[in-house]
Amino acid sequence: MQKEHSFHIPVMGIGFTVDTPLKVAQYGIDSVISLVDDILLEKLRKMYSQKYSISYKEITDKIEDFRAKRITEYLNLINELATKRFNELKNDGKKILKYLDLLPDNSATKQEFNKATKRFGLQESLQWIKDKLSMGSIDVNIMTKVDKENYKNGEKLPVKFNDAHSALRGYANSNLNSSIILSAGMNTRLFSYMEFFDDFYPNTENMIKKKISIKVSDFRSALIQGKFLAKKGLWVSEYRIESGLNCGGHAFAKDGFLLGPILKSFKDKKSELIETIHAIFKQALSIKKRYVPEKPLPVKITVQGGIGTAKEHQFLIDHYKVDSVGWATPFLLVPEVTNVDEITFNKLIDATEDDVYLSNISPLGVPFLNLKNNTKDLEKISLIKQGKPGTACPKKFVCLNNEFNKNLCTASHEYQKLKINELKSTNPTPEEYKIGYEKIVEKACICVGLGTSALLVNNLDTRIEGKGVSVCPGPNIAYFSKILSLKEMIDHIYGRTNVITRTDRPNVFIKELNIFVDFLKNKIDETKISLTDQQQKYLFNFLKNLNEGIDYYFELFSTIKTKFDHKKSNILDELKSYKQTLNTLQYKLEEQLCIH
Repeated sequence: MQKEHSFHIPVMGIGFTVDTPLKVAQYGIDSVISLVDDILLEKLRKMYSQKYSISYKEITDKIEDFRAKRITEYLNLINELATKRFNELKNDGKKILKYLDLLPDNSATKQEFNKATKRFGLQESLQWIKDKLSMGSIDVNIMTKVDKENYKNGEKLPVKFNDAHSALRGYANSNLNSSIILSAGMNTRLFSYMEFFDDFYPNTENMIKKKISIKVSDFRSALIQGKFLAKKGLWVSEYRIESGLNCGGHAFAKDGFLLGPILKSFKDKKSELIETIHAIFKQALSIKKRYVPEKPLPVKITVQGGIGTAKEHQFLIDHYKVDSVGWATPFLLVPEVTNVDEITFNKLIDATEDDVYLSNISPLGVPFLNLKNNTKDLEKISLIKQGKPGTACPKKFVCLNNEFNKNLCTASHEYQKLKINELKSTNPTPEEYKIGYEKIVEKACICVGLGTSALLVNNLDTRIEGKGVSVCPGPNIAYFSKILSLKEMIDHIYGRTNVITRTDRPNVFIKELNIFVDFLKNKIDETKISLTDQQQKYLFNFLKNLNEGIDYYFELFSTIKTKFDHKKSNILDELKSYKQTLNTLQYKLEEQLCIH
């Protein structure tokens, strides 16, 4: 059925949206569950089973393929409960009215209902409309690089028991009819593993039970990943474009490509993308002797990262023809939707622009948007002061470093102790030791910290995990500063109200540009001592792409008639200022080359 809402709620952390579909799917809203932490999922399955008097049998880690089985059972339970709530809604007039009230005013269903009410009356219209309502999709997310190898009795298990592979199998074996969002780049082994599950292939009615969505940072990435999957006979139903730096969680700067130019490339080349991939897709299905759709299957282009106003939301839909816009960070302030503990909630409400920063705390070695003084970081700092840096690593989901001939997490106590001893053995100067030590101990146990909030909110046991919470909002959190209801948040998205009280919030494109320029400044400062040929090529290419992005924005804001929250003249002045800043940075970089 055609989706009524023009927004979706992306995955947030590990636990913040772990049960969000149960809270919003009944209103036709799509949301995403993280599949990183099967331990958390099992705890929540037990809780919800007890709450709704559903039979529960624990899946312990002694059971074969326990991770996949935990994920399957949890997803089936959420699907069962969400479907029950949706069916109850369809048989309750007041709840149907709430469903309709949340829809955008241009919703066809909402408009049809209003016309029918005037013609036939409320009660008859409620009976007629209930079969036209659709439930939101219960989607899942896998970070493709979080694919730790696993062992049993000292023997390495086959690849299919790796963490991401097991999560994929858990989803594939569930009864969900939804999408799997693959993020953090291409994992060829994982992508190839999808071939073994029928639900990822189209049936004779051109329907796919489990659709594939990939997060992409540019058009080239979409084409490469789409073609790779098509060669396996797998169709990508959605390309989910995410801002490189103006978003929560892990950040991918991707050579200075800005969101606006990326969106333009997808708008201009969408037909080319679909036709290219469809040709490969058809050939692969023929070889597999599977059903071959004659026409390309539907493809959605969606976008997320830093969107904060109804005007920005609608502009992305109208100008770039995207199918949906992701709203994540603001929903952290909607208790009806996400799991945020009280301490973290208050920190988010009080957060300013300076409180969200691009950090190096992630054990994955990828820049990570982090909120200053979150309780997990305070816990980490306390251990460092006690002379006990690192954590016990209770869940081991990111034990991906093997430089000491065993798989360890770089945030663990064991790894940091070995690394500090290695540093000492080099006889460093006091300054060298200080720099090296701080680099080692800054890593945080986010695979635990990003899930703990769900335990705290639901009053579940945290003796193993501790009470420290990591949180990774986008910079947008600075402009949302109060508790919000689901209705208030949706009314804000659709322009029926405005929950942002500040008047100085920059346009989404300008904010992202600002973050990219700061990122480039830091990169150039890091190369003061030495500059390799590879670094030189990267930095000049980054500068080139930013300059081209600014040129595109000059043209865009000089010609569009849409009015944003800030006057176009102000935006154009800001673009001129950033252009001058880039010229200065280029001069600085060229000067460093001369020195070296």
